[in-house]
Amino acid sequence: MPDQALDREVFPDKAAWLNENDLRDSADAESLCQALEKFTLPAGMPANPSHAGYTGISWEALRKTHPHLFAAVPVYVGDADCRAMTRLIEAVERVVALPGWRARALADAPVTAQHVSSTACVFLGYDFHLGKDGPQLIEINTNAGGGLLGARLLRAQTVGRQNERVDGVFPGRLEEAAAVETAFLAMFREEWRLARGAAPLTRIAIVDDSPERQFLYPEFLLFKALFTAAGIETVIADPQELSLRAGCLWRDELRIDLVYNRLTDFALDEPAHAVLRDAWLRDAAVVTPHPYAHALYADKRNLVALSDADWLRSISASAADVAVLQANVPPARRVRPDDADAFWESRRNWFFKPAAGYAGRAAYRGDKLTRRVFSQIMNAAYVAQTLAPPAERRIQIDGLARNLKFDLRNFVYRGRVQLVLARLYQGQTTNFRTPGGGFTATVVV
Repeated sequence: MPDQALDREVFPDKAAWLNENDLRDSADAESLCQALEKFTLPAGMPANPSHAGYTGISWEALRKTHPHLFAAVPVYVGDADCRAMTRLIEAVERVVALPGWRARALADAPVTAQHVSSTACVFLGYDFHLGKDGPQLIEINTNAGGGLLGARLLRAQTVGRQNERVDGVFPGRLEEAAAVETAFLAMFREEWRLARGAAPLTRIAIVDDSPERQFLYPEFLLFKALFTAAGIETVIADPQELSLRAGCLWRDELRIDLVYNRLTDFALDEPAHAVLRDAWLRDAAVVTPHPYAHALYADKRNLVALSDADWLRSISASAADVAVLQANVPPARRVRPDDADAFWESRRNWFFKPAAGYAGRAAYRGDKLTRRVFSQIMNAAYVAQTLAPPAERRIQIDGLARNLKFDLRNFVYRGRVQLVLARLYQGQTTNFRTPGGGFTATVVV
């Protein structure tokens, strides 16, 4: 990539320039698919994710069932923005550790979140939009999906796009992808060590409702292969297949040591999850992510606290951390019926999110709201966050240029960023239905 063509004096923001002008490989899904074939999915991948019981297939078949899972182009991110995201994540970790934060976060939390865990939480996801004021924290998730798929994508994009424009910005990506997978495995071992010390970790259950029907079931299979290769027996299970006997969690006659929890019932309140709830409360198995972490990090009401400088100072957050949070967390407010008129008048300035939401479900830009939906929001557990529009990546499909939005997901464990992926999309929130969109790697410039 010739630096002289991107001289900082001419193009102060190289990343933004590349996101606007690097169209060369935008429609090269075929090359990406061929590169992905070098990293074969494990057997058991269903040909149709809406049914169970299919034999293994290739990445080519995955492209047919999940046509918009991966984008064919990288997203460019400035080094300064990457450093800013890392500073924000480190500041959040320090604030969450304060007694005052924990008291507030747990005051409104469900019973299951009052059970304190010695473990951290695998796959915290810090999601950002990029704007003129730098990265803006949109939300934190406790079951961020796509990490292992992203590691495979790093390998594929390294193999698949050796050309004069991006050659040189991927050096070491194969090694980086392998290091990410190693870090993911070490993370689960560390969760086990924090809870059980030196006892051997022998069996993991990856748990979700009807797992074979989940959109990211391919990732479950990748995790199963990763764990199995490390000598850890692994099963993929529906929570209703679990039972609690003799103080232990079981799937049939297999005792489960650790549950990789992919459920979006963050409080484990649903009747179908009663066994897992009891296992969590009785420490019958190590469960991660868990309700305690969700209350501390991912409840959207925490965005209100993170953007309240006076309150942060009152719980002894440092001046430096408060400054970072003020710069990178858009102001947020809890929604109350008494404020309905004011919210309606200023609705174009807000993004409304359910307190226990995820994946953009039931989240709305204020300028898109109807009166009926607005009324429902005002009487529900919602947060209004100041609108922070996403940045855009210009791509080319069938010879036509178009702009897609993108956000950046930082996969984090115990304050350390393991991987940053982008998600390209059109619409109000991220999705995997946009031609040319999906997960993609980030290139730091």
